[in-house]
Amino acid sequence: MPQPERRYVITFGCPDRTGIVARISSFLAEHGGWIVEAAYHTDPDTNWFFTRQEVRADSLPFDADELRARFAEVVEELGGQANWRVTDTGERRRVVILVSKEAHCLYDLLGRVTSRELDVDVSAVVGNHADLAGITRAHGIPFHHVPFPADDPAAKQAAFARVRELVAEHQPHAVVLAKFMQILPPELCQEWAGRALNIHHSFLPSFVGARPYHQARRRGVKLVGATCHYVTADLDAGPIVEQDVIRVDHADSVADMVRKGRDIEKVVLARGLRWHLEDRVLVHGNQTVIF
Repeated sequence: MPQPERRYVITFGCPDRTGIVARISSFLAEHGGWIVEAAYHTDPDTNWFFTRQEVRADSLPFDADELRARFAEVVEELGGQANWRVTDTGERRRVVILVSKEAHCLYDLLGRVTSRELDVDVSAVVGNHADLAGITRAHGIPFHHVPFPADDPAAKQAAFARVRELVAEHQPHAVVLAKFMQILPPELCQEWAGRALNIHHSFLPSFVGARPYHQARRRGVKLVGATCHYVTADLDAGPIVEQDVIRVDHADSVADMVRKGRDIEKVVLARGLRWHLEDRVLVHGNQTVIF
C-alpha cells in the first residue's frame, strides 16, 4: 500500500479581523509552502475566526518544530489571542480504548484498524470487565483488566488511578470510551480534555436513566441516533463531534431498536475519531467547527 503524502496541519482560531488569511498565506508562500487543503469559517455570534491548513511537508525548508516556532511569530503579529497548533501527519497516531462488556464499538474499530481504513496504532485496550480480552488479544493488542468494584468509592478511585497510569504509558492522541460505562472523575476529564471521546445514544435529554430504548419505544420515536462528543466534567454535555440517526418504525421491537442504535453508534464513533485524529475538529467553548 503506497504511503500517504506527508503533510503539516495548521489549525488556528482567533478573534476575527481583516488580514488573517493574507498573513497566514503569505507566511507559507514566503517559505515555499504548498497548501493542498484549506478551510475557513467565522462564527458571527462570537466573532471568532477558524482555519485549517494542510501543507506539503516536502515543500518547506524546515521541520515541524521549526514551523511551530516560526508560526508562533505570526500568531503574535495577529494579536497573540489565538488557539492554534501544528501537527505532522508523519507522526503515527496512538489510541487507547476503554471498554466494558458491550462489544460492538470495539469490534468495529478493530476491524477498521485491521483493514487500514483507520490507519492508527491501538496501543492498548482497558476494560473494567474481562469480556473483551480475547478479541483484543486476537488482534495483537494488549488488554488490561481493571475491575471497578461496586459500592466501594475508595476501590473505584484506585481503579481510576490505575486506568490513568495505563493510559499515560502510551501518551495517546485519543482516549476512546467505547461503551466504557463509567463516569470519569473531574481530574481525568481535565487531564484528557480535548482527547477523550465518548459515544452514546442520542435519546438524551428526553429519555434519561435506565432502559432508554424501552422508554423510546413506548413513546413511539421514529429516529434512533448516536452522539460522539468530547468528555467533560458535565456528564454527556461536552462539545459534540458527530451525530447521526437511523429510522425506526412501529414494527421494530426494542431489540430491533437496540440493534439499529448499535449500528449508528459504530459509524458515528468511527467518524468522530477519524476527524479528531486528522485534526479536523476545532473546539471553541462548548461548540465545535469540523473541517
